[in-house]
Amino acid sequence: MPGPILHLDATVLCMHGGQAFPTASSSRVFVSGMPITTITISYTVTGCPLESPCVTAQWVVGAERVTSEGQPVVIMTGMATCVPTGTPQGPVNAQTRAIAT
Repeated sequence: MPGPILHLDATVLCMHGGQAFPTASSSRVFVSGMPITTITISYTVTGCPLESPCVTAQWVVGAERVTSEGQPVVIMTGMATCVPTGTPQGPVNAQTRAIAT
């Protein structure tokens, strides 16, 4: 399913409201002047209010046809799972000009 490509400035939250930030970026592709992320890049979650909070998240589904450095790019319609809770995380806000399939 097509979706906007996520970059470093995209807002990504765990299901409980903690904010997720990528630990790295793909420096070869930029959208809206910001580097993008690929599904191999993990996210750090901060501010999750659970007693055993979400700490990290990993994308498991990204773009099928668009890659950067040989890895699928992260898109708004992709899927990620938080560790240790196993709950999903999702993008809330991202650029909308570059769409990937």
